[in-house]
Amino acid sequence: MTQPTGKSLIQTDPNDRLPAERPGAAGATAEKVAFLRRLAASEAGGELRETHMSWVCIGSERVLKLKKPVRYPYLDFSTLAAREANCRAELRLNRRLAPEVYLGVRPLVRGSDGRLALGEPERAAGEVVDWLVEMRRLPEAAMLDAALAGGRVSRAQIEAVGNRLADFYQQAERPEVAPEAHLAELRRQQALNRAIITARDFMLDHGRGERLLQAVEAALEEQADALRARAAGGRIVEGHGDLRPEHVCLTDPPVIIDCLEFNRTLRLVDPYDELAFLDMECRRLGADWIGPLLVETVAARIGGRPSPGLYAFYLAFRALVRARLTLVHLLEPSPREPEKWQPLARRYLDLAEAALLRPPEAPAGR
Repeated sequence: MTQPTGKSLIQTDPNDRLPAERPGAAGATAEKVAFLRRLAASEAGGELRETHMSWVCIGSERVLKLKKPVRYPYLDFSTLAAREANCRAELRLNRRLAPEVYLGVRPLVRGSDGRLALGEPERAAGEVVDWLVEMRRLPEAAMLDAALAGGRVSRAQIEAVGNRLADFYQQAERPEVAPEAHLAELRRQQALNRAIITARDFMLDHGRGERLLQAVEAALEEQADALRARAAGGRIVEGHGDLRPEHVCLTDPPVIIDCLEFNRTLRLVDPYDELAFLDMECRRLGADWIGPLLVETVAARIGGRPSPGLYAFYLAFRALVRARLTLVHLLEPSPREPEKWQPLARRYLDLAEAALLRPPEAPAGR
């Protein structure tokens, strides 16, 4: 059997065309983006930014997010109804950790004069052509990644983040997750890691990549009983799902934004798996001290600390997930910042290697 290339993992059936590919749809999207660009330009300090899945209109005090009409194996924003549903899910889920930041869902409407306008929440006067999430603008200098770059992060701030997360995990839904289902999902994600990291589409050291994949797979099997026990013991929560430094704001109190709203399965995590993800990203930014302090702070409140071996697996596994997602950018028809992604993937492979060969200190297991 021939191994699939990376591209085959994101392509859809060519006969099952996305709305964005149908005649006139690209023009409709361009019109919406142009409207947001004008809206941003009308405010001091305003700008329009493009992300992998959205257009983000940043004003002086508010932010509006328009989802792209895209479909991938793990999400579907390809219809107006799907985008509205995901906007409402984003609002509901993010209010768990940032209730004062997520203000509402607003319609983008076409008036009787044919022009686009921003409608009032829940009161669309005109034809609704799309939906947007409205947020309060946060101070960019207070985001954890920016604060780390400026050397402005204190122990007290990280302890405050840890206590905020501990509150969140104590209150989070704890769905019943079958131990074998939990293990199967981790194995599925690792299979995706393998398919992308070994694909010949990328200029990587494939021998090194194979060694790291094998090491993480061996660690996964070594920790299988511990992982089953985490699920059987009710340790799995509906978490944030995308806990990165650029989503943590060091205000007082801290807020955490941009959870993964489009796939509940990917939000069902062990809290320490999620903390390891943030720890790994902070290590990438040169802040090795943040993860252990977060784990200590959260563990003092919720207990159930993982063993050092399990925590090292979480770190390495999440580094490979990030390497995979980084490389997937290059499989897009017109990737943004193409020069960025392969060096970043190599850095994530470095982090996976460091976690397995030099396991970081983690609280002793209970």
